[in-house]
Amino acid sequence: MTAKLLPRYKRSISRYVMIPSKGGCFELSVGGNRLYSKLETGSFPDEETLIREVGKALGA
Repeated sequence: MTAKLLPRYKRSISRYVMIPSKGGCFELSVGGNRLYSKLETGSFPDEETLIREVGKALGA
């Protein structure tokens, strides 16, 4: 996902942080707002959908 997010939104992303975890945790937040939580849904998200949601959150 990083390889798709950074080139697409490089002018809108001022900071990109990845925090390793254990137990299959995958959460995605933009500006402190959580866009997705695998812990809540129990499934891994569709990558393209998340990329579009990040763009919306960035106003890009």
